[in-house]
Amino acid sequence: MIQEDLFKKIIAHSKEYGFIFQSSELYDGLSAVYDYGQNGAELKNNIKEYWWKAMTQMNEEVVGIDSAIFMHPSVWKASGHVDAFSDPLIDNKDSKKRYRADVLIEEYVEKITDKINKEVKKAQKRFGEQFDEQQFLETNQRVVDYRQKQKDIMSEFVSAMDDNNLERVRQLIIDLEIACPVSGSRNWTEVRQFNLMFDTKLGSLSEGANTIYLRPETAQGIFVNYLNVQKTSRKQLPFGIAQIGKAFRNEIVARQFIFRMREFEQMEMQYFVKPGQEIEWFEVWKERRMKWHLAMGIDPQKYRWHAHNKLAHYANAAFDIEFDFPFGFKELEGVHSRTDFDLSQHEEFSGKKLRYFDNELNESFVPYVVETSVGLDRTFLSVLSACYNEEKVGDETRVVLNLPAPLAPVKVAVLPLVKKDGLPELAREILDELKFDMNCQYEEKDSIGKRYRRQDAIGTPFCITVDHQTLEDRTVTLRHRDSMEQERVAMQDIAQIVREKVDMKNLLKKLV
Repeated sequence: MIQEDLFKKIIAHSKEYGFIFQSSELYDGLSAVYDYGQNGAELKNNIKEYWWKAMTQMNEEVVGIDSAIFMHPSVWKASGHVDAFSDPLIDNKDSKKRYRADVLIEEYVEKITDKINKEVKKAQKRFGEQFDEQQFLETNQRVVDYRQKQKDIMSEFVSAMDDNNLERVRQLIIDLEIACPVSGSRNWTEVRQFNLMFDTKLGSLSEGANTIYLRPETAQGIFVNYLNVQKTSRKQLPFGIAQIGKAFRNEIVARQFIFRMREFEQMEMQYFVKPGQEIEWFEVWKERRMKWHLAMGIDPQKYRWHAHNKLAHYANAAFDIEFDFPFGFKELEGVHSRTDFDLSQHEEFSGKKLRYFDNELNESFVPYVVETSVGLDRTFLSVLSACYNEEKVGDETRVVLNLPAPLAPVKVAVLPLVKKDGLPELAREILDELKFDMNCQYEEKDSIGKRYRRQDAIGTPFCITVDHQTLEDRTVTLRHRDSMEQERVAMQDIAQIVREKVDMKNLLKKLV
């Protein structure tokens, strides 16, 4: 399936089956803001539970908090967001469309990567088993030239951004002959920086109110609570603080469905370590976080590591986990070594010490921090796009979400074959036993085939069909979503069979 077509189908499927709706659609919608429907909310909550338990339950040195969205304005001054949290934007004069300059350049570089990959594939066919990919990348002149061009482009871009020379950024776009995807023209405006924070007023009267900000990230809520958590939990280094929460960014270039939104949710963990040990722990958390993603059973080829070409001013190491979305590889999660920048900044701006006293060294110091930050909405989209499948079944096409069973919105559907003869009563008996352990759904409308297809479309791993044989021997048909196989099972065994398959611990055990 063409990736663009796949993306359109995922968006349509999300609305049709109650996963995601356009926010305020009744009033023609609000751009780049989305609501999660009945099935979307369940899937989203299950992803959250998986992350939270993996982070806090499986790591005894990590605890969780829930900090407020509103924070003192000085927090954002100390963190650098007030002065430097902005995107370089450029407009095309013909299409009137606005773009992030860095994204235009990165997409251009990615196209060169595609050319390199094509050269590699051609060489693989030519040389077969004797093909040495690394040697080919280092010696083939065309590939060497491509890689050097990528290096030169990113070097110029990083240098221009470091110098805050936006005219050089614009000139790079012009020199590369990057065209507007809509108009096809290269008629660009100057590049301008646009601050992404939403501001509002705190106070009873607007003229006497203070300007505060909707948080653009959840990390600062962890940093300002570092000492509170460390003292009350009596944690020793290394230890981590995890949080799931809403964040807000006034994205001008908001696109690609829920990939880039103005209101979104983050799952972040800040891991506090001794200075000098941060790179060691950085590598540990890189491995742990990739393991978390792969435990869901999604094709490993969908994931890759990407090293930051330009490190943030506070970081000494930074990698992204990128996912192959229907619109290409894009950032899913960041793993960063943030040094002691954040805590030191809050020390300076608050005038209060945020230090850790080491009894062995008999000295106090500001801890270093390793951060893992993954977008919940992007994780949702990665799971949805990876698990959406269309399969030929006879003369029809079956649309199925092959979701990991512990993440599925509905774990089991209970279906009486007909709406009479006591079958609904028996089905309700089964439902009443299962609903204490898992989210279930009862359906009796339409043919059993149509009901199976609806459950396939929302990713329900199991369907239980109650038929006339059930009246005789109290057995039911248990249908498996992925294989469509059906087996006869005693009513008394259903709860145990299904519970074992849909339990979250099945994912968590893969992390050990």
